[in-house]
Amino acid sequence: MLHFLKSTSRTVHHIQDHDEHYYNKKDSNETCISLTVWRKSLIFSCSGFTVIGSDGSLAYRVDNYTGRPDQVVLMDGWGNPIFTICRRKKLWLVDNYWLVYEGEIGKNCKNMNNNIKSSKKPVFCVRKNVSIIRQTKKLDVLAYVYSEMSDKRQTYIVEGSYTHRSCKILDESKRVLGEIKKKEGMSSSVSFGLEVFHLMVKPGFESRFAMAIVLLLDQMFS
Repeated sequence: MLHFLKSTSRTVHHIQDHDEHYYNKKDSNETCISLTVWRKSLIFSCSGFTVIGSDGSLAYRVDNYTGRPDQVVLMDGWGNPIFTICRRKKLWLVDNYWLVYEGEIGKNCKNMNNNIKSSKKPVFCVRKNVSIIRQTKKLDVLAYVYSEMSDKRQTYIVEGSYTHRSCKILDESKRVLGEIKKKEGMSSSVSFGLEVFHLMVKPGFESRFAMAIVLLLDQMFS
């Protein structure tokens, strides 16, 4: 399966990812990055993700040794930690916020007295949209991404349906920065289902952060 994913991924043009900023607002004519996301770990008895670049290389990976962990580590193809994603908890209650840290913060993601035990500051926090009474225009909003917990104005919005693998990552001006799409086989007889899908990333938006949003959506809606 992995060999087949690599071969199909090579058909898409590849550009180098930019690591200076999460989003560069300058216009660019460069080609989008296309990643093939496989909702499966390459390690036996692990759950997780395997992400193949358009050149066929292993771009990102996630290996979970428990079914639904409180924290998830996104790694590059070599196993180096990129982001740690933690679900925030309030005492005995679970709220709808997730925190994203640079690198790995170890096993100190447990929440005590509403504080994450880490010397690091989260680079982003993400809130799942679970409003009981929603406005019509917000029906398709899945999550809001904030630069800080205290911010009331979101940096990014995620819309669509992760269940159907059809989502868009938008900035404040509603510009599409990334998109999750179903992967179509080159033959009508090939079906990938929901376990294999495309992650399209626009120039200037970090593919590693887009992949972190995929992990967040999977935590929220799977």
